[in-house]
Amino acid sequence: MPPPDFDAAFRDQFTTLLRWRRDVRHFRPDPLPGGMLRELLALTELAPSVGLSQPWRFAIVGDPARRAMVRASFEACNAEALAGLGGERAGLYARLKLAGLDSAPCHLAVFVDPEPEQGHGLGRRTMPETVAYSAVTAIHTLWLAARAHGVGVGWVSILEPAAVTSALDLPASWRFVAYLCLGYPMDEQEVPELEREGWETRRATGQTVIPR
Repeated sequence: MPPPDFDAAFRDQFTTLLRWRRDVRHFRPDPLPGGMLRELLALTELAPSVGLSQPWRFAIVGDPARRAMVRASFEACNAEALAGLGGERAGLYARLKLAGLDSAPCHLAVFVDPEPEQGHGLGRRTMPETVAYSAVTAIHTLWLAARAHGVGVGWVSILEPAAVTSALDLPASWRFVAYLCLGYPMDEQEVPELEREGWETRRATGQTVIPR
C-alpha cells in the first residue's frame, strides 16, 4: 500500500494536538466509556522501542487498597519535597495541585522490563537505558492518543518507586517509570498549569537547539 498523505490540514491539526496536550491534575469523576482504556493502551503498542523490544508494562490500578498505598507514598514524598523548599518557592509549591489521585477514574502504573527477551538485545548493549526510554515513548504515544479522544493524562512523579512496586505486588526486577491518572479534564487550558500558577515558563522555540 502507498504511504498516507499527511497534508497541511493534518499537520495543522497535529500541531494543535501538541499544543493542547496538558499534564492534567483536575479530573471529572466520570468513568471512561467501556473499552476506551483498552483502546488507548492498544495504541501504545505502535510506539517505537529499542530493538522492537516493547519493554513497557502497564498495570491498571483499580483496587482501592492499592490506590490508598500509592496515595500514602505521594503524601510522604510531597511533604518531604515541600520541607526542602523555602521562601516564595515553598508558598508556590504548597498551592499547586500536584496529583489527580483522588478524582481520576483510571490509574495506570508504568514499568519497564529491563531485560526483555523480545528484541534479542538489539541496540541496548552499550545503552541499556534505552529500554526505559522506550517506555517513555509509549507513555507519550498514550498521552497524545488520549488527548485526541478528549481524555486527559496526569503524570504523578512524586512517589517512591519501591513503595509503588510493593503496593502493586509486581516483579521486583521491573523498573518503575510513571504513575498516570486518566480521565476527562475538569477544564481545558492551552497554557500549562505550572505556567499559569507562576512556577515556570516554557522556553521559546529553538532555545534548546545547539548547532555544531
